[in-house]
Amino acid sequence: MSAAIGVLTDRLRGMMPRHAIVLGSGLGSLVETVTDQVRIAYGELPGFPESGVSGHAGEVVAGFIGKTPVIVLSGRVHYYEHGRADAMRLPLEALQGIGVTDLLLTNSAGSLRQDMPPGSVMRISDHINFSGSNPLIGEPSDRRFVGMTNAYDAHLAARLEAAAAATGTEMHEGVYMWFSGPSFETPAEIRMARAMGADAVGMSTVPEVILARFLGMNVAAASVITNYGAGMTGGELSHQETKDMAPVGGKRLAAILTAMLSEPDMSHD
Repeated sequence: MSAAIGVLTDRLRGMMPRHAIVLGSGLGSLVETVTDQVRIAYGELPGFPESGVSGHAGEVVAGFIGKTPVIVLSGRVHYYEHGRADAMRLPLEALQGIGVTDLLLTNSAGSLRQDMPPGSVMRISDHINFSGSNPLIGEPSDRRFVGMTNAYDAHLAARLEAAAAATGTEMHEGVYMWFSGPSFETPAEIRMARAMGADAVGMSTVPEVILARFLGMNVAAASVITNYGAGMTGGELSHQETKDMAPVGGKRLAAILTAMLSEPDMSHD
């Protein structure tokens, strides 16, 4: 981790971003809004994992959105790739090590609500870990017993809501359920998820939320809806559908995040 922090510190040339964004599948359009870019491939950062998922770039992009310095992780590693829920631990530890305090997570997800169609954006208000795994399994210290009552920071949520309103972008709110993947859910699993109170399902993000809270970061998260859950339309699901639809909602989410970060945050130090 210290080696990765050293590379980041050297390449950022004094830039000290407090905000970091993790981009999900097909959400690369947000990178285009970052000015004065510094790009670092994951392969140049010791210990950073390389994603094997199409649609994930695997690079760090640092720069500014408005006047706010930001660092973007374009691409993530998922639990289903290697069976490691803590696959993103070192990148998040490196972000914390260079001074990041606020983590904004994005993903592509399947909707469980008819009023939240593909192309929608949903702010995650809470989550259900249905994977049966946890990124802190094996952590030896008592810090592993992380409270998750306030996993999603109220102040960051309010800033997201204000940015959505300012840009005239509809943003839903709901509970995200994490399935391990990589296979999609069955219709029966979707019925179960709805009965348990989930509004969207996906294969990422929750491990990063847990790790970020473990590291003391504030967290906000949002999903771009790419499809309805299995059994809701009669059609089959595919990763291609996810990649095709993600940019549609991704542009909406990018507009919200750009507006949020373009405004200076005077109240949350």
